[in-house]
Amino acid sequence: MKKTDFILEHYPSYEVNIGIEVHVQLTTNSKIFCSSPNNISDQPNSNICHICTGQPGVLPVLNKEVVHCAIKAGLATNCIIAPLSTFARKHYFYPDLPKNYQITQSDKPICSEGKVVIRLEDGSLKPIRITRIHMEEDAGKNIHVANTNESFIDLNRAGTPLLEIVTYPDISSAYEAREYLKSLRLIVQYLGICSGNMEEGAFRADTNISVRKKGAQELGTKCELKNINSFKFISDAIEYETGRQIELLESGQSVQQETRLWNTKKGITETMRLKEEAADYRYFDDPDLPLIIISQEEIDAVKMNLPELPSEKYEQLLAQGLSAYEADILVQDLELSAFYEKAHKLTTSKQLINWILRDLMGLLKSTKTSLAESRITPFNLAELIELIEKGTVNTRTAQEIFIEMASTGRDSHIIMQEKGLQQMDNLDELEQIIKQIIAENQESVTAYKAGKEKLWGFFVGQAMQKTKGKGNPQTINELLKKFLN
Repeated sequence: MKKTDFILEHYPSYEVNIGIEVHVQLTTNSKIFCSSPNNISDQPNSNICHICTGQPGVLPVLNKEVVHCAIKAGLATNCIIAPLSTFARKHYFYPDLPKNYQITQSDKPICSEGKVVIRLEDGSLKPIRITRIHMEEDAGKNIHVANTNESFIDLNRAGTPLLEIVTYPDISSAYEAREYLKSLRLIVQYLGICSGNMEEGAFRADTNISVRKKGAQELGTKCELKNINSFKFISDAIEYETGRQIELLESGQSVQQETRLWNTKKGITETMRLKEEAADYRYFDDPDLPLIIISQEEIDAVKMNLPELPSEKYEQLLAQGLSAYEADILVQDLELSAFYEKAHKLTTSKQLINWILRDLMGLLKSTKTSLAESRITPFNLAELIELIEKGTVNTRTAQEIFIEMASTGRDSHIIMQEKGLQQMDNLDELEQIIKQIIAENQESVTAYKAGKEKLWGFFVGQAMQKTKGKGNPQTINELLKKFLN
């Protein structure tokens, strides 16, 4: 039982309200306001220029591709795209922000009033409303050295384009939070605007949590959980924080608005700093950047080129005859989904999904390799399955061919011919083998006819052994029925 569910079961008069702010790091070639490369570098302070390091007198120039990425995200999350939006300056002092202000969007964001639909545990759907999506620049990175008590600043990330996607407090459990984040991450990955890599900080979430008595009109005091880089840790932190706040209120204390961090070793949230209010940031329109004007024609052009979204992919896979479980696995993995679709164009066999989920994924797990590194291709897997469908090989020899394919990358029919693995389907030849097995195992035949039906597997095994695994299982079973009965 999850801790949140446990806490809420013991305090049935309470409910939790969760809102999430996700920072999506865009994969544009250059940064948001300059031409410096927008990529990860092992060399600190190598992808920088006078603009992203905040030198005096410089002027930012907006990267148009960032605007198109924002429109894509807005359309994919059912948002209203603003015909007019603006940039603002958000003031705060951090050593990794050289200008002492961040260029972001304040009261006029590019997208607003959208939703992402998630699937609940009982299979029902729930919309999570999005209040806004806005564009902004990222700050640099502080690197702290514990042994020498020194801090270093790497500004490679400064000026990296971000979308901040903010929900209403519609999320009411750790499960819903996790499903929302998984769904949103898939959307930006399918759009091709973000890698979704949480460990590298490309997709990071700040979670606002408050609890209140059921029926209360006002939301409770919220605490923000910051800098958590995995779905599991976010879920665990929500469960802990929900319980912490309820227990504070039950003991007559109040919840203090603050930013907290998740201590993964201790499994608790800890105070980071008191939460700033919007007024503390002293927002005002950035005088160096013009208004962002977006025409309906521009929105329509972006919409025309939107790729297939996860929800559309899911429905398409169901229509192809996959189960909800099978479709969900493919949708969650873009690379695996693309592999399946390429193979499905070559074979419509129902066996395809089984070979992918059972054999291919099993191989990748056991060899600790990625799909891109594997020598199994959509073509040679589809070809192998077609050999099974045509009765050219049986499942047992197909497994042998599959292992050889994984090792060498050669096509299945070549391996089959070289190793002589074609299925033995000659009726006269198989009939002689079955008669020989019956003649050599009269005691087992008598026992089978006396009611020991489990001996059927023994006879099938003998037949497969004598045919070196190449006998047609269906023909073998039919002949055994004929001669044993």
